[in-house]
Amino acid sequence: CPMLRQFKVKGKSVVCWVNPDDFGSHGQSLVFIHGSGSNSSVWSYQYANLYKNFNIAAVNLPGHGQSEGDGEQDIGVYVGILKEILDVLKLKRPVLIGHSLGAAIALGFAADWPGDISGVVAAGGGLTMPVNRDIIKGFLSQPDIIMDMICKISLARANRPVFYDAIRASLAEARVEVMAQDMTACSKFDIRGELDKIKTPVLVICGTEDKMTPPASSEQIAAGIAGAKLVLIEGAGHMAMMEKPDAFNQAVRDFCESTK
Repeated sequence: CPMLRQFKVKGKSVVCWVNPDDFGSHGQSLVFIHGSGSNSSVWSYQYANLYKNFNIAAVNLPGHGQSEGDGEQDIGVYVGILKEILDVLKLKRPVLIGHSLGAAIALGFAADWPGDISGVVAAGGGLTMPVNRDIIKGFLSQPDIIMDMICKISLARANRPVFYDAIRASLAEARVEVMAQDMTACSKFDIRGELDKIKTPVLVICGTEDKMTPPASSEQIAAGIAGAKLVLIEGAGHMAMMEKPDAFNQAVRDFCESTK
C-alpha cells in the first residue's frame, strides 16, 4: 500500500503518496494530480497496478488531502506550485498524469516547463473548462446538494452504485471554499493560445459517458496538440481512472512505453 510522505515546499508541508520502499529507483516516474476538491486517493487503482514498475508520487495540492495551505483560483498559480513540488521530489523528467483540474495543471505545466517532463496524460480535461457560476455559488451556500449532483454526473449511470459513496465521502473531506476556488480556476482556464508551446508527448483520455468534460473536449485537446494521442474509454464517465481502471492503466503503460 502507498506510503504517505511529507515534503517541505516553501516551508509548507505537501503530502504525497509514494512507493513504500523503492521510491526513486525505477527508470520512469509518474506524478499524479487530482481534480477539484479531490485528493491523492482517487488514484488508488493506478497506484496498486503501477507502483512496482514506476516511481509514483500522487500529489495532494495545497489545501487538499493532508497538505497544508489553501486552494488557488488560478491554474497558472497551481502550475508554479507543481514546479516547486517537482523540484523537491527530484524525479527525473516524470510523466504528469492529471485529472480534470489536474489535467489543466499538467497541460499548463507542459506549456511553461517542457524540458522538465517527458509526457502528459490529460484525463477528463479540456482546452477550456467552463463551470456554471451557480455551481460555484452553490458550493458556498448549499454544498451538500451540489456535491450530490456532482457525484451523480461524474459517474456513468451503470457505475454509480459502485463508486458513488466513495466519491461522495472523498469530496466531503474537502473544504467547500477550496472546492469553489478550484472550480473558479477551471472556469478561467484557457490554453488555446499556448498549444504550440507544448512539445512533450501528450495522451488524452476520456470516458465515453463523461458528462462533465465530454469526449468532444478531449478530442479538441488531441486535435490541437501535434502528435497527441486520444483514448476513449467505453462505459466510463468523468472518473474513468476509477470506473475502468484496467483500460486506463493499459493506456498509461502503452504511453509510457512510447515515451521511453
